[in-house]
Amino acid sequence: MDDQSPPVESAVRGAARAAKDAQPVLARLRRAEKDALLHAMAEALVARADEIVAANAQDLAAADESGMAAGLRDRLALDPQRIGSIAQQLRDAAALPDPVGEVVRGSVLANGLELRQVRVPMGVIGMVYEARPNVTVDAAGLALKAGSAVVLRGGSAALHSNTALIAVLRDVLAERGLPADLVVGIDAYGREGADVLMRARGLVDVLIPRGGAGLIRRVVENAQVPVIETGTGTTHVLVDASADLDQAEQIVLNAKTQRVGVCNALETLLVHQDVAAEALPRLGTALAEAGVRLHVDERAAALLPAGVEHVPATEEDWDVEYLALELAVAVVDDLDAALAHIRAHSSGHTESILTRDLVSQQRFLAEVDSAVVMANASTRFSDGGEFGFGAEIGISTQKLHARGPMGLSEITATKWLVVGQGHVRP
Repeated sequence: MDDQSPPVESAVRGAARAAKDAQPVLARLRRAEKDALLHAMAEALVARADEIVAANAQDLAAADESGMAAGLRDRLALDPQRIGSIAQQLRDAAALPDPVGEVVRGSVLANGLELRQVRVPMGVIGMVYEARPNVTVDAAGLALKAGSAVVLRGGSAALHSNTALIAVLRDVLAERGLPADLVVGIDAYGREGADVLMRARGLVDVLIPRGGAGLIRRVVENAQVPVIETGTGTTHVLVDASADLDQAEQIVLNAKTQRVGVCNALETLLVHQDVAAEALPRLGTALAEAGVRLHVDERAAALLPAGVEHVPATEEDWDVEYLALELAVAVVDDLDAALAHIRAHSSGHTESILTRDLVSQQRFLAEVDSAVVMANASTRFSDGGEFGFGAEIGISTQKLHARGPMGLSEITATKWLVVGQGHVRP
């Protein structure tokens, strides 16, 4: 950039270039060195928890003043226990195999030429996300383990929290003789800074948005660098005609209420008409007792007992990611109708069927076109940590390169190594 460049563009491109220049140092580290780095970062986060909580308190105060929704506020909040959990995610990532150098496939051609496709660092990973300070550490830890530098834009709502977390991580890098610019934050440059990051072609190798539908759409539509799209979670659970209703009650409550402000929380409940008269009074009562407000179609409304708070569902309700104690509920004629509803309204994130019919189960697993499709399990298991990936950098709802929870392997690239013995092509 020349001296006439606007200050924000110059600063953000400079930060991305610094990360790019720092990355080759990381790419040369052995696994033991990267793992020791992640352990040191985990220890530093715990040791400086009071400092991080104090910074987070400033963000929470601003959130309360602005009337931030409860689910979003929950994502934003940090306390020593949550910081401990975030630190543990780093330790878990350290325990995972290093993907860098893994041989994906290889062969020896008939002419003796040796071929190997191996995993290599992506280079520089850009992250754009909202009010989720845990993502700051998860993204940095996974990127570093996978050999990449990371540029983080975590949004104004978490400005103080992210600044404190990034300061801890950068201090550890410097203490260990590594470039602090392996982890760079650009929150200070606001929305304009995020726009510059989207245009940083040649400096950022991949951009991963993680947040609400508006943020993801803006990144996908405006980015000039490759994007891995992480979609919103308009997740569905179908209570099929043969469902075990005791099991269904526990799964539905867990999927909706265990933690509401996350992308794998249940947002639409579908109930097969053959079991609706028995299932909906049970499920409606249990959900109401848990504080869930139901948005229901006419058939569901007719089956709910008195005292269960509900409102008529609008057409828009079937496409909403509530991130709150709100749930859309519909009665469907059969499995075909449920599949059609999901095709029409799913964001492609996670869907689950509750059934004892193996034919219905197999049809659902085969025909639902989402990143994660389940049977007889809570949608809350759609998570990189639960899948054994350590931490996740996001859940991809696209179909190219990576789909579903993204762990270490999903944030690497590959290259071909070709070894000959003086080979020339005839």
